[in-house]
Amino acid sequence: MASHLIQGRTVSMPVRVRDAAVCSVLYTVRADAARAVIAYSGLEIAEVFPGKAICALAFVDYRDGDLDAYHEFGVAFLVRPPGRPGRVGLGELPHAGAFIHWLPVDQGFTLEAGRTIWGFPKELTDIDLRLGSPFKRCVVRRDGRLVLDLLLKPGLPVPRPPALTGLNAYTHQDGVTRRVPWAVRARRVRARPGGALIRLGNHPIAKELSELGLPKAALLSSTVDHAEMVFGAARDVRPGDAGAGVRRSAGGPA
Repeated sequence: MASHLIQGRTVSMPVRVRDAAVCSVLYTVRADAARAVIAYSGLEIAEVFPGKAICALAFVDYRDGDLDAYHEFGVAFLVRPPGRPGRVGLGELPHAGAFIHWLPVDQGFTLEAGRTIWGFPKELTDIDLRLGSPFKRCVVRRDGRLVLDLLLKPGLPVPRPPALTGLNAYTHQDGVTRRVPWAVRARRVRARPGGALIRLGNHPIAKELSELGLPKAALLSSTVDHAEMVFGAARDVRPGDAGAGVRRSAGGPA
């Protein structure tokens, strides 16, 4: 079993999260602007409509897991898995990957582990999560400057969410793009069209989001009261790699 030494602790693979609360919002944004933002990765934006891409914003309260308890915010884009040509329509979203562009956290151990093990773009940031009320709110500040203030109104219960969903996250660090197999089991899921309000600050990330067209109406928002996750070992992505597609497996990621 592979393992990594992080701050004097051994982290064995796969890494498991036993309990987390997740709130996420999907926005349609200009594909050309999104393509410019992630050009450094070498990955191709997935156009769900002609000229339109998906930008996902998410905030997570990790309550129990191998990397301890911490808060996290994420900016991600749907991308075509390497070796998969053509446009990704709405019906094919389960086959798209998620490129993690920015992933601030509020604890040092998960910061080092995320960067070392998978190449996740983690930064130490002030993340204020307010999940105890009917409205879910996340305020992110970096270097004393407001990045964003995001408010979600949970939707209707999703009756039968998938028992286990296999996904692929993609990262880029030090000139290397990697694929990270990731499996999620979600319980007590709510979703709705729209359902989010966002206020941008004056941080460079906020400016980047404004150039994508935010703030605007959300495509879809969702909340998960209890999520379990499994993160597998990262693998380098090479040009033309056709083996980076989504897998679904009851046994978790390979």
